[in-house]
Amino acid sequence: MEEKFDCIIVGGGIAGLSAAMTLAKANARFLLIERGEFCGAKNVSGGVLWGSDLARLVPEYWEEDGGFERFVSHRRLTFMDEQSAFSVDFKSDHFKETPYTGVTVLRAVFDEWLAGKVQEAIDASAHPDESFLATDILVEEVVQEDGRVTGIRAGDEVFHADCVIIAEGVNNLLTRQIELEKEYVPGDHVAVGVKEVLKLDEARLADRFQLNGRSGLTNEFVGACSEGVEGGGFLYTNKDSISLGLVLGMNDLRDKGKTPYDVLNSFKEHPVVADMIRDAETVEYSAHVVSTGDIKGMPSEIYADGVMIAGEAAHLLLNAGKAIQGMDYAMRSGILAAETVVEAKKANDFSSRMLGNYRKALESSYVLQDMKSFQQAVHLLHRQEMFSTVPNLICDFGRQFFTIDGKPTPKASAMMRAAIKRHASYWDLVKLGLKGAKAL
Repeated sequence: MEEKFDCIIVGGGIAGLSAAMTLAKANARFLLIERGEFCGAKNVSGGVLWGSDLARLVPEYWEEDGGFERFVSHRRLTFMDEQSAFSVDFKSDHFKETPYTGVTVLRAVFDEWLAGKVQEAIDASAHPDESFLATDILVEEVVQEDGRVTGIRAGDEVFHADCVIIAEGVNNLLTRQIELEKEYVPGDHVAVGVKEVLKLDEARLADRFQLNGRSGLTNEFVGACSEGVEGGGFLYTNKDSISLGLVLGMNDLRDKGKTPYDVLNSFKEHPVVADMIRDAETVEYSAHVVSTGDIKGMPSEIYADGVMIAGEAAHLLLNAGKAIQGMDYAMRSGILAAETVVEAKKANDFSSRMLGNYRKALESSYVLQDMKSFQQAVHLLHRQEMFSTVPNLICDFGRQFFTIDGKPTPKASAMMRAAIKRHASYWDLVKLGLKGAKAL
């Protein structure tokens, strides 16, 4: 009789590695298959990993030098017009408490580090010779028998398992293959993420962004950063570099005839951003497709007989205005999928009825609760006013408020009325304000 695994995980990103770590600690026998030369080799994304699940997988990870870049101690939201910027800024000592609520990561570094931790967990498990991390392998097919997923095919090799966790990322060809997703994802449910990593001396980085030790800054941008295209910008500080980029609506980018790189170059030339990245050297450029966070973009279901979908393959992401959450959703979904495998193994039942507990667990977690609660905020952020009218109005008010020119100074209320008159109507702002209050 051919030996089979308890679980096969397709994808060595955060969702897949989190599932693997959970299975290794539960002494399950599994195979993780990653297409890249090593975990993280083809992952060009990065940003902030929020939440406390990393501490759950790797206790006291903050004591180590590797893995993450900096912990987030300083948060900033910036509204931009063509020449100005008005920021909401928050910095607090409570961010220094461990486990950190957010850490910046470069995925090529972080994923490889986390894979090393998974291997350590495998070596310490009850089946150190029966679980594997297999890299540089392309999964071409999900194997099904009588409507049930039973394994995967890579080249001429077929591997069988009681369950398969698909964590292949947003370009989920395998999810479509088993008909849990349509042939394509509508353009309004995906965006283009474009990013540069800019090298800057660690001491100069600390001075420029007022960092101390391993503390770090995250800065989100709304307005002129996207040149009128639906979307926004970001800047994160790494150990000795800056991650700077944009997330742009794919349909709007096409309709306005702009290219991601041209919009990014314009963003870099904005006077506020140019000061932040002065003398920094671009060492990496990347672009990739990301989910917009619209819950309608999720697959028709995230489980079936013998299979579960985790991470960005399930389009688990949220941008409700204060942060882009994707990596933490991937980590939590990977953990919950693996915990469902452990339950199913105990019951010797890998049917959709049993694996439906994965969906229930996600529904009970902050992942789907927040995605459902803040869908109106997601839709609000994609309105034209949010990346044009509102930032322009705020910067107009800021210019008036902070300018001292030797003339009689109007009251702040008069300044705001003047800004509104130039950029919007009271009625439009009232309607937008009501939508915002309801959404948040």
